[in-house]
Amino acid sequence: MKFPLSQTWDLDAVFPGGSSSEAFTAFLEETEVWIGELTGLLADEGPVADAGTAGEKLAAVVERMQRILARVREAEAFTGCLAADNMADKRALQLEGKVKTLAAAYQTALTRMDRLLISIPSDVWSQVLSAPVWKEIAFNLEERRTAAQERMAPELEALAGDLAVDGYHGWSSLYDTAVSHFRLPFEEDGKTVELSAGQAHNKLHSGNRSVRVELFRRWEEAWAGKADFCADALNRIGGFRLQLYKHRGWQSIHKEPLDINRMRPETLEAMWSTIERNKAPLVRYLERKAKLLGVDRLAWHDVDAPLGENAKHISYDEGAGMIVEQFRRFSPKMAEFAEMAFEKRWIEAEDRTGKRPGGFCSSFPVSGQTRIFMTYGGTSSNVSTLAHELGHAYHQHVMNDLPPLNQEYAMNVAETASTFAEMIVSDAALRLAENPADKLAMLDDKLQRAVAFMMNIHARFIFETNFYEERRKGLVGTDRLCSLMEDAQRQAYKGVLGEYHPHFWASKMHFYLTDVPFYNFPYTFGFLFSSGIYAQAEKEGAGFEDRYVGLLRDTGRMQVEELAKLHLGVDLTGHEFWQSAIDLSLRDAELFLKMTE
Repeated sequence: MKFPLSQTWDLDAVFPGGSSSEAFTAFLEETEVWIGELTGLLADEGPVADAGTAGEKLAAVVERMQRILARVREAEAFTGCLAADNMADKRALQLEGKVKTLAAAYQTALTRMDRLLISIPSDVWSQVLSAPVWKEIAFNLEERRTAAQERMAPELEALAGDLAVDGYHGWSSLYDTAVSHFRLPFEEDGKTVELSAGQAHNKLHSGNRSVRVELFRRWEEAWAGKADFCADALNRIGGFRLQLYKHRGWQSIHKEPLDINRMRPETLEAMWSTIERNKAPLVRYLERKAKLLGVDRLAWHDVDAPLGENAKHISYDEGAGMIVEQFRRFSPKMAEFAEMAFEKRWIEAEDRTGKRPGGFCSSFPVSGQTRIFMTYGGTSSNVSTLAHELGHAYHQHVMNDLPPLNQEYAMNVAETASTFAEMIVSDAALRLAENPADKLAMLDDKLQRAVAFMMNIHARFIFETNFYEERRKGLVGTDRLCSLMEDAQRQAYKGVLGEYHPHFWASKMHFYLTDVPFYNFPYTFGFLFSSGIYAQAEKEGAGFEDRYVGLLRDTGRMQVEELAKLHLGVDLTGHEFWQSAIDLSLRDAELFLKMTE
């Protein structure tokens, strides 16, 4: 690579001119025309009874549907990048609204497509899909047809979707509004400041325990003051979901999230039960951390408290060089991709005002490019984040030549390449650390993630499952919600903490997301799936590369159990694979305990 590297991205290579891009305006106008053409193709709602006619009709519809899918994703990525790059860009926000309108029109057309799919008799459908032309996307079409058959009639699903905008999704928006008004008074440097929810949450990870104790007390009080509003939103969201599932004939609250993640109930059970059997070393880690922090038992706010600060500043060029070097140990192809991303300015990392917080990776499937957004400050955590997002980008890169439908992978496997990439770099940093204090701080950071995925996420899953069981019987009050939450935390953390977070159900946005139900267990799956892949990569070294790429390419066109069996030779419904994944975190826990004896 040629140093110094630019820390700003090049969006003009996608659409020149930023939010005033004439090329992007033309792109949106053309996409709108195509959506209209797709809708017109689907206007004939009569049954399709012979394979020849069905195949011909389906070919025309699917060809346009896939082209529009890629274009909508391209447009969403471009406007998202513009808005993140400059929060003051009002034109970018207007464009985001335009893209959302197009996406909604596209979804309406897909509802009509569902009507076409279920109108084709099963024997005719089998004949159609047996044609070689459908080989690559047969799984995706079969998946969509099956999903349509398991729902209400398409016109009723469309009606439910329309009503959900101001009902179901409206309650989610109301929660967002309530959180936007959240203010927590806090004294800082002799002055009283009002912290937003995000700012207050960040300070809960302060290295000063007295700050954490006082802030957590006020944090709980503040959410208690909003609990009635949050309970209303949560109950209505849950009630809508349960009624919708009732009319679809679904019994299990887990059916929809499992279907979305292409995952069997047996896999979910195997994952959680294996985790449950392996929590003892994590409990000992938390007990030891309490001792190091000088407390009898950790409180909720102590779990993610830092043990030390790694003060070494890592320049952007140094971080990039380290990432490429460590990638090359496992995958020369991934290293070459990372070099290209740095050199072609696919990464926005500059530390400046006006940018959105956080980080993400956006895919541009029409252009065959990706863009990474973050703010680089020179910490080891920043290097890990950069590696993580490059992993996402590489995942898309190896799928660029696949049909758009094959590129639609679910949340549980979306974190596969990113977490794998992050593990490569964080393990390397741990090995190379010379200062024992720095090494312990890095190890603690890794274990915090293990606790988050195997205990914190588990508590969320237990709470949400139990909440829906009670919601079937009627509204669930704020006191009961707090009891359910604290009980779930005690169960998930094996009672190791001295103080829990009863209003976590109110403070956590994930419970109020209406696009994806149970926005919790896919995180744990992704973490452990990546860990299991990493364990195999450690054994095989560079020879694992081609198998790894093959796995990534198939993430959008098969069930996760089939994916794991084909590329890793493992059974996700059993315990062996999950144990091999968990063993990596247990190894870290043992090292931590040994270093702190």
